[in-house]
Amino acid sequence: MLRRDFLKLSATGALMTTAPSIFASPVNAQSAAPKIITAVKRVIDVKGKAANVFGLSQPGGDHGLVMTAGENFRVRLENRAGEPTAIHWHGLTPPWQQDGVAGISQMPIPSGGSYEYDFPVVRPGTFWMHSHFGLQEQLMFAAPLIVRDPVGVSEDVQEVVVLFHDFTFRDPAEILAELKAGGHDMAAMQKLPAASGHEGHNMSGMTTRAAMDHGAMGHGTKSQGSMDHGDMQTGGMSHLQDVQYDALLANDRTLDDPEVFTVEPGGRVRLRLINGAASTNMWIDLGKLSGKLIAVDGMSVEPIVSSRFEFAVAQRLDIILDLPKEASAWPVFAVQEGGRMRTGVVLAAKGSSVGKLAETADADFPAVGAELEQKLRAAKPLVERAATRRHTMMLGEAANYVWTLDGAVHGKDKPLAVRSGDRVELTFMNHTSMSHPMHLHGHHFQVVAVNGRRFAGAVRDTVLVPAHMGSVTIAFDTDNPGKWALHCHHLYHMAGGMMTSMAYEV
Repeated sequence: MLRRDFLKLSATGALMTTAPSIFASPVNAQSAAPKIITAVKRVIDVKGKAANVFGLSQPGGDHGLVMTAGENFRVRLENRAGEPTAIHWHGLTPPWQQDGVAGISQMPIPSGGSYEYDFPVVRPGTFWMHSHFGLQEQLMFAAPLIVRDPVGVSEDVQEVVVLFHDFTFRDPAEILAELKAGGHDMAAMQKLPAASGHEGHNMSGMTTRAAMDHGAMGHGTKSQGSMDHGDMQTGGMSHLQDVQYDALLANDRTLDDPEVFTVEPGGRVRLRLINGAASTNMWIDLGKLSGKLIAVDGMSVEPIVSSRFEFAVAQRLDIILDLPKEASAWPVFAVQEGGRMRTGVVLAAKGSSVGKLAETADADFPAVGAELEQKLRAAKPLVERAATRRHTMMLGEAANYVWTLDGAVHGKDKPLAVRSGDRVELTFMNHTSMSHPMHLHGHHFQVVAVNGRRFAGAVRDTVLVPAHMGSVTIAFDTDNPGKWALHCHHLYHMAGGMMTSMAYEV
């Protein structure tokens, strides 16, 4: 079994540097030969059981890719996965035909086929690659995509890359079929009294007490459950998880055998964290450490210091840690929202003892909302300019697990029309019982309002829209013509219809 095919330890000079195996030689922009990424099937171990998943590997077995800003993304993707696929380069801004979205920017690549990509990589940052075909993303069809800043390559900082997943042994198609068959019992939800502390009923008839995800702050707790309904507050109903997962994984591993990175006491570490979960918002919990958040979704922000950070599906966090000088071990956890399930990695000084880590937190973590989002400020905000085009997009839900944008499911939707040179302000208004991580392809946008309160927020590519009439306004410049996917990154919501596109007028 390819149990440790993701990150390995290495040392360079006097500085002990953890070099993930994805950190092979960067693509050489002058080379005639493209870098090869192969879509493969692989087997990992999850709690002592074999799990069949997908992967994106280089010929030597390294998982993912690292590049330097200013190079060309010259890559040949070879599909050896045994079924068609399409791979999206999440966070990059290629020409639209190379964006890797089946049905919008390209046809799926058949098994045994290949596709070549060649475009400039302008921005450094923490990005990732993942399948954009069917439900393959739930089967871990993803890998890191790191673009380093050539200006900072000589900095005395150790990089640690961690890709998180929510894992299930079940077939994703079976999960989606059950969601559609049971969906949200809208009639039952409407019958529940609008009172805090009401006991909701999940789809299997079990009873669970749940606190709610409301408004901009999104705080509350909920016990672990599949397709749960939560308490009523302010007349609304929320639930945080649609799917019961067997484990959360960090670099393919659970906390019974976590990845351990050798670090230098008193040294500086840059965590590059990727929430590759199909549907689970998380919290990053640094425990006794305090970290400085310096970038979100690969884009720099004014630093925020904390030991806990909200971490929605598909988002990335870059956190700087200045480690204590004593030789010790420090866990870095990712905990599911509204519950206690967690995973993580360990930073350990050479010779220090790494004890057994519990796979559950001591207490439920709250829902992920927009508290962090409202604190973030872009290090390089958009140039101030009046919007030339505005649109409010309604996020909706209906019975039988139907999720809509502007009242339509994908396939029956009308693309959002824009022109080159526009400054667009797009407001997501959430009429549903769940939060939604909304992702716009091919562009970076600035968050300029949450629940109607305006501020000059972070530049991102994915933003979480809070449940129950929560709203987020983003601003962006239309400087990359084409037809671009726009969707909720909760995989089952997207499969349930919550996807559209943005098309440039000719």
